Amino acid sequence: MSSSSSAETKYRVVTAFQRRLNAVVRRLPGQTMLETTGRVSGLPRRTPVGGRRTGDSFWLVSEFGERSQYVRNIRADPRVRVRLRGRWYPGTAHLLPDDDPLARLRLLPRYNSLAVRAMGVGTGLLTVRVELEGQGSR
Repeated sequence: MSSSSSAETKYRVVTAFQRRLNAVVRRLPGQTMLETTGRVSGLPRRTPVGGRRTGDSFWLVSEFGERSQYVRNIRADPRVRVRLRGRWYPGTAHLLPDDDPLARLRLLPRYNSLAVRAMGVGTGLLTVRVELEGQGSR
């Protein structure tokens, strides 16, 4: 099996697993969530994410980079919301391909960083920064 076909197989297996897991995890009240607007449907799309708030920014690393559906949605419309500790914060997401995602993972919560490394495929990691606005709402 070539390296590109094994990477594709890993991508398919991990995304199938995540779809099932995310359906459960997104219901947990303490789970950090990223809400984007579907680029085709225009509907809100909520994805459980891990990351860290630093001041007025929320940082995360996408394990599939440009292939992540939420990254594709951000490209189409960077206006997002992030749920942190039960509060929703509107913000603007920025994709940062020049940021070192492995260095960034060292600054994010340990378990999330381990999961991103384990599930990620090849060098497809991508740093995302969300500039948060306002006080947040329940």
